[in-house]
Amino acid sequence: MKSVRVVVVGAGVIGFSTAVCIAEALPFCSVTLVAERFTPDTTSDVAAGIIWNSGYPDIPVERQRRWFKDNFDHFLAIAQSQHAPEAGVMMSSGWQIFKEVPAEKKPYWSDLVLGFRHMTASELKRFPDHKFGQAFTTLKCECSTYLPWLEKRFKKAGGRVEQRKVNSLQELSGYDIIVNCSGLGSKTLVGDTQMSIIERCSRLEPSLSKAKVLSTWVGLRPGRRNVRVEREEVLLQGRWVPVVHNYGHGGGGVTISWGTALDALGLVRQCIHEMPLHAKL
Repeated sequence: MKSVRVVVVGAGVIGFSTAVCIAEALPFCSVTLVAERFTPDTTSDVAAGIIWNSGYPDIPVERQRRWFKDNFDHFLAIAQSQHAPEAGVMMSSGWQIFKEVPAEKKPYWSDLVLGFRHMTASELKRFPDHKFGQAFTTLKCECSTYLPWLEKRFKKAGGRVEQRKVNSLQELSGYDIIVNCSGLGSKTLVGDTQMSIIERCSRLEPSLSKAKVLSTWVGLRPGRRNVRVEREEVLLQGRWVPVVHNYGHGGGGVTISWGTALDALGLVRQCIHEMPLHAKL
């Protein structure tokens, strides 16, 4: 009998990565993933999925390096396996070019990708308006293929999925641990005012502040200044429930998805370790 009830909110690449990590590593947990939208209707579905990142200003570089390395190793293992076509993961080589020489010529992940080097002068001649470039081989993930593959892997590990909108954490009070991977939904779900694309656009064009959103089909990147991977205790229906947050990746979602999922798994382990014995039985 599974003793600890865990719910993951969000069915994008962050939500499913986190759900898979928990379900596979903690078989004594009953893991349910709840979301209003599933593939092909998530923001992750239209992601380019190229693994590289510009970084987050207030997060220690060593932590970002660990996220990147764990993620790169995860995707490289898939790319080199028989699962690559089904998962939509492949190697990808290319250039990143700059109109001005950046202050940091070697990003923190330069030694974690394959064959990183600065572009030669002859290579840069192809781009006359650019003064500097980097060449490297990384990995690419087609999320419209990868998400169904992750969902299949999650269900194989015993996970359940439930399609419904969660308006408040109070609706999830029946679970022992809540894992919030709701991305842009965190603005309303947990009151995170750092998430909101409309607000940023309204600073440029005030008339948008009251505009009705009819539909979206663009590569939205729900972000905040820094990724939020941490835990807190929330009072729900008269009891304190641990909530693990893993959201706000912006354009680096695919790039560090597995890395932050492993961090979230570690936080879930901590929550279970600190639970009263009767809650685990």
